[in-house]
Amino acid sequence: MTKHDPVITQWTDAYFKRTKSIVEKFGDTDVTYAIFMRRPVVSAPRLAIEWLEQVAAERGFKITIDLIYAEGRWVGAGEPLMYLSGPFTQLCDLETLLLQKIGPACVAAANAFAMCVTLPQAAFLAMDARHCAGLEMADMMAYAASVGSARAKRKSNAVGFIGNATDATAHYFSNKAGYGTMPHALIGYAGSTLRAAQMFRETHPTVPMTVLVDYFGREVTDTLEICNAFPDLAKSGELSIRIDTGGGRYLEGLDPQSSYAVLERNVPDTIRAYRNNEELKHLIGTGVSAAAVWHLREQLNAAGFDKVKIVASSGFTPEKCRVMADAKAPIDVVGTGSFLPSQWTETYATADIVEYNGVPRVKLGREFLLRKSAAE
Repeated sequence: MTKHDPVITQWTDAYFKRTKSIVEKFGDTDVTYAIFMRRPVVSAPRLAIEWLEQVAAERGFKITIDLIYAEGRWVGAGEPLMYLSGPFTQLCDLETLLLQKIGPACVAAANAFAMCVTLPQAAFLAMDARHCAGLEMADMMAYAASVGSARAKRKSNAVGFIGNATDATAHYFSNKAGYGTMPHALIGYAGSTLRAAQMFRETHPTVPMTVLVDYFGREVTDTLEICNAFPDLAKSGELSIRIDTGGGRYLEGLDPQSSYAVLERNVPDTIRAYRNNEELKHLIGTGVSAAAVWHLREQLNAAGFDKVKIVASSGFTPEKCRVMADAKAPIDVVGTGSFLPSQWTETYATADIVEYNGVPRVKLGREFLLRKSAAE
């Protein structure tokens, strides 16, 4: 028994294990699987392929992987991502775990790509780890963000994801460690936003400082106090302000009317287009809206702190990024975990055998999975 076999035995679907024993009894055959998704995605197969190759090496069998869409390529709904060929006895009990490693990564990569290409001038930080169901998912999602980001860099010269929150997956972004400065818990511990910043700077004097300013609902007041307390950092562009205002209230100084007014001053055409309720919320609603970002930028500039950067977080999905782009929101960095698939049913990858000993054969209705030469 190999290193991977105990996990495979415990976690694979029972009918695959029973199929394995039947084929072992009645005679093995070479098969080819087509693996596909039901929605458009960005190809992110590396972790799955590496796992498959490790299992094949341990078990001592040969596999052939025909990767139709290389990592980072756009894959249409229903299009085979890859064809996988090898002995039926060796492949049939791997399907469950293999598909788990393909679908979520491809959908997350597509979401990350959409976000980065929509806001090409903003840098992104992957803050998804706390939302993941365990370490394997956290590894997969960081990998996916890096794949979607790389595609956005190629396609639109986007800044893309520059890092993530944990050391374990920093290598996907060519970093040695995770990014981040302070959570809300540190602000509460310090008793004031300014004191938290002072404590951080004293403890980590060489780490770039991003100060979280929404804890007390004084985003503007605390921002200006921080800037005045660290004038050298503010003037050199080494200070960033992060807003993570919750959806239950407006950022300090805003309400519906003043939010409209902020956008009217800066991007008047944005608020005159047709908007559904969700888009309006992203524009002039509570929380981190486009108006909130513009308002903070106005206050910083008016006080002479035009080089201080704004980091925006809180629910930055592909849709919210699109609205922010429409509003030309002056965001320098987006902190997000919302590239994670929101509809888990979208992540279901499927594998069907399309050849037995080289003979094309697939269940009725899945003929579109056959190799082009066999289908014609």
